[in-house]
Amino acid sequence: MPIIVDIDVMLARRKMPVGVLAERIGITPANLAVLKNGRAKAVRFTTLEAICEILDCQPGDVLRWEPGSSEYSNNDSNNDDDGGNGRR
Repeated sequence: MPIIVDIDVMLARRKMPVGVLAERIGITPANLAVLKNGRAKAVRFTTLEAICEILDCQPGDVLRWEPGSSEYSNNDSNNDDDGGNGRR
Protein backbone atom coordinates (compact mmCIF):
# COMPACT_ATOMS: atom_id res chain seq x y z
CA MET A 1 0.00 0.00 0.00
CA PRO A 2 1.54 3.32 -0.99
CA ILE A 3 -0.09 5.20 1.92
CA ILE A 4 2.39 5.11 4.79
CA VAL A 5 1.24 5.71 8.37
CA ASP A 6 3.85 7.47 10.50
CA ILE A 7 2.03 7.51 13.83
CA ASP A 8 5.02 5.78 15.46
CA VAL A 9 7.25 8.67 14.41
CA MET A 10 4.94 11.24 15.97
CA LEU A 11 4.49 9.13 19.11
CA ALA A 12 8.27 8.96 19.52
CA ARG A 13 8.60 12.73 19.02
CA ARG A 14 5.93 13.35 21.66
CA LYS A 15 7.28 10.58 23.95
CA MET A 16 3.76 9.17 24.18
CA PRO A 17 2.92 5.46 24.58
CA VAL A 18 0.52 3.92 22.05
CA GLY A 19 -1.95 3.02 24.80
CA VAL A 20 -2.17 6.62 25.95
CA LEU A 21 -2.94 7.84 22.43
CA ALA A 22 -5.57 5.13 21.96
CA GLU A 23 -7.26 6.08 25.22
CA ARG A 24 -7.22 9.80 24.43
CA ILE A 25 -8.70 9.38 20.95
CA GLY A 26 -11.26 6.85 22.15
CA ILE A 27 -10.32 3.74 20.18
CA THR A 28 -8.98 0.40 21.31
CA PRO A 29 -5.23 -0.18 21.29
CA ALA A 30 -5.88 -3.05 18.84
CA ASN A 31 -7.61 -0.71 16.37
CA LEU A 32 -4.82 1.84 16.71
CA ALA A 33 -2.30 -0.95 16.02
CA VAL A 34 -4.18 -1.85 12.82
CA LEU A 35 -3.95 1.78 11.72
CA LYS A 36 -0.32 2.35 12.66
CA ASN A 37 0.86 -0.91 11.12
CA GLY A 38 -0.68 0.01 7.76
CA ARG A 39 -3.35 -2.69 7.77
CA ALA A 40 -6.33 -0.31 7.91
CA LYS A 41 -8.37 0.13 4.74
CA ALA A 42 -9.77 3.48 5.87
CA VAL A 43 -9.57 6.06 8.63
CA ARG A 44 -12.42 8.30 9.72
CA PHE A 45 -11.78 12.01 9.55
CA THR A 46 -12.92 12.28 13.17
CA THR A 47 -10.22 9.78 14.17
CA LEU A 48 -7.60 11.59 12.11
CA GLU A 49 -8.69 14.89 13.63
CA ALA A 50 -8.37 13.47 17.15
CA ILE A 51 -4.91 12.04 16.38
CA CYS A 52 -3.74 15.39 15.04
CA GLU A 53 -5.21 17.31 17.96
CA ILE A 54 -3.62 15.08 20.59
CA LEU A 55 -0.25 14.78 18.83
CA ASP A 56 -0.33 18.50 17.90
CA CYS A 57 0.39 17.79 14.25
CA GLN A 58 -1.04 17.96 10.73
CA PRO A 59 -2.51 15.00 8.78
CA GLY A 60 0.60 15.04 6.58
CA ASP A 61 2.71 14.35 9.66
CA VAL A 62 1.01 10.99 10.22
CA LEU A 63 0.04 10.02 6.66
CA ARG A 64 2.11 10.16 3.49
CA TRP A 65 1.84 8.77 -0.02
CA GLU A 66 4.66 6.88 -1.69
CA PRO A 67 4.50 5.93 -5.36
CA GLY A 68 4.22 2.21 -5.89
CA SER A 69 1.93 -0.53 -6.88
CA SER A 70 -1.67 -0.21 -5.83
CA GLU A 71 -5.01 -1.43 -7.06
CA TYR A 72 -5.35 1.85 -8.98
CA SER A 73 -1.99 2.07 -10.75
CA ASN A 74 -2.52 -0.88 -13.10
CA ASN A 75 -6.27 -0.65 -13.70
CA ASP A 76 -7.00 1.15 -16.97
CA SER A 77 -10.66 1.70 -16.11
CA ASN A 78 -9.60 3.90 -13.21
CA ASN A 79 -7.29 5.97 -15.40
CA ASP A 80 -10.09 7.29 -17.65
CA ASP A 81 -11.84 10.58 -17.08
CA ASP A 82 -14.96 8.76 -15.90
CA GLY A 83 -13.96 8.54 -12.25
CA GLY A 84 -13.43 4.80 -12.52
CA ASN A 85 -17.12 4.01 -12.85
CA GLY A 86 -17.09 3.08 -16.55
CA ARG A 87 -19.41 5.96 -17.51
CA ARG A 88 -18.59 8.88 -19.76
